[in-house]
Amino acid sequence: MSSSSYCLTEIQRRIDEVKQFLSITLNIANAHTVEFYTQDAWNRFTAVPPQEVLSTFSSCNDGSDQQREPQHRAKDQSKTTFGFCNETDRLVDACELLQAARAHSLPGLGVCMSRDELLQALRESRAESRAPAAAMGAEMETDEFMNSKKSHEVQSMSEVVACLAQHCGVKQVIDVGSGKGYLSSFLSLQYGLHVYGIDSSSSNTHGAQERNRKLKKFSRAYQKHNKAARAQGKAAHSPQEVSEEIKPGVEGDEDSSHVDGVGLSQEEEKERDSEPNQEQDFFLSALSVDVMQPSSPRVPSSQLTDEERERRKRESLERKAQNKTSANEMFSPLTSYVTAETELRELIDELEDAVMVGLHTCGDLAPSTLRMFVAKPELSAVCSVGCCYHLLSEEFDPAGQECLHGVCGFPLSQYLRQGSWFCGRNARMSACLALERVSLGQGIQMESLFYRAVLHVILRDHYSSFKSEKRVGNVYSKAKSFLDYVHRALLRLELDESKLSDRDIQDYHDTYKPRMGEMHAFNLLKVTLAPCIEGLILLDRLCYLKEQEDLSFSALVQLFDPLLSPRCYAVVGLKN
Repeated sequence: MSSSSYCLTEIQRRIDEVKQFLSITLNIANAHTVEFYTQDAWNRFTAVPPQEVLSTFSSCNDGSDQQREPQHRAKDQSKTTFGFCNETDRLVDACELLQAARAHSLPGLGVCMSRDELLQALRESRAESRAPAAAMGAEMETDEFMNSKKSHEVQSMSEVVACLAQHCGVKQVIDVGSGKGYLSSFLSLQYGLHVYGIDSSSSNTHGAQERNRKLKKFSRAYQKHNKAARAQGKAAHSPQEVSEEIKPGVEGDEDSSHVDGVGLSQEEEKERDSEPNQEQDFFLSALSVDVMQPSSPRVPSSQLTDEERERRKRESLERKAQNKTSANEMFSPLTSYVTAETELRELIDELEDAVMVGLHTCGDLAPSTLRMFVAKPELSAVCSVGCCYHLLSEEFDPAGQECLHGVCGFPLSQYLRQGSWFCGRNARMSACLALERVSLGQGIQMESLFYRAVLHVILRDHYSSFKSEKRVGNVYSKAKSFLDYVHRALLRLELDESKLSDRDIQDYHDTYKPRMGEMHAFNLLKVTLAPCIEGLILLDRLCYLKEQEDLSFSALVQLFDPLLSPRCYAVVGLKN
């Protein structure tokens, strides 16, 4: 399989373009929403009315061209860069900024392959080598036991991973940050691959093992019913028909939440949370063995001879041992904290050549996955989808706080490291925003952000501890009003509530309420910049693979629908 059409120098050129854009605009992404009013962020960074930003954003996302003149357009456009005045560094042309942001996102740069293009290339390569097609079990309907988002991700990624494994002629897959084991279980059951799922949480690995055992029973029952239906010339039963007396408790669709002042998809919050969610587990956990494996009428044990009773007991023990061995052979959950220095052979005794994968690996785990792929000869291919960019450590943090232990997660490539590039935590957090969702009115809880920013003004004016290490936390979800929110927050921060009357607190709310539009417009600017910041992080990872001499192929691939799964890009690599 030939290398992707973008060589190292071309990727470096794209990185330079994004760097130039972000060098002008990154200050907005790094402005903390909590400090929006205390730092007077709107007047500090913009010279346009909020309504102009709101209308421009709405028009651009409606698909209509921006032909009208902005109210505060600079008289001489040669004095602006990406919509910012060269003299004041303030935004004067929202339309120009939004158009530039589109051009400097991954779709605008045109450096990504589609999932279909990657699969076609892998299949053509297989045809040239005359390799047999990947073996598949009976097709499983993942949406019967996963929510729509997870089902979309698992089905889309598993087919790519199976094709990579087939291209490399390997049967082992190492799933790093495997979490609840959705992808691992599907790869083992649907494609017959031996998957090692590695997660740092023992609760996750134990839960994944039990979940896979129940899913395996479900798969066997499903296949048995399909076979019977085909023999009778009828349509195959669906998984729901197999368990028609059971009402599946499908996991709820993820909404969105906010973290430290910017919207962050709840799925990414769940990915970094190591605690298992018992209430939203597979519906399979509720299925009984009798439902999953219907048995024919049997003679009551009271009527059996001693020999027959002993024979049944022996057969039952043998069957359980066989099932356990079979399950362990195909899916092996392991508990370990993984870094770039992790020795896989110390974790996996039977390690052979393998494909390394990661579905929404958080923070530094995604770059560590790529470093392991490059360093370890037994890894033939990699498919890595990262998330939680705010948890990345940065090598060139001016404060020296983010990279205190070991190797940093950003930048990864030698090219970006040579320039000592630094994004900042707030900018990386902004990169987690989902432009496609926000464009449809989802993803930003403006009232909660407004409450927190006004609370910060109160803390500045009346308490010396407004820069306290203590966090307010998720007080908003329990508060019935702004007044109630402030009282709960002061209690959480262990501050004296008697300093302020209820009237004083309400006056703060009423004073800043007319300026809520500023905060809304400012957050839309951050959302606009999010794909560009994410693009730089992912281009850095692709550039790192391009810098390696023993890779035959590397590319950025859009695996998922960004509306369903905002972190939709995979870094894919193949060794010679």
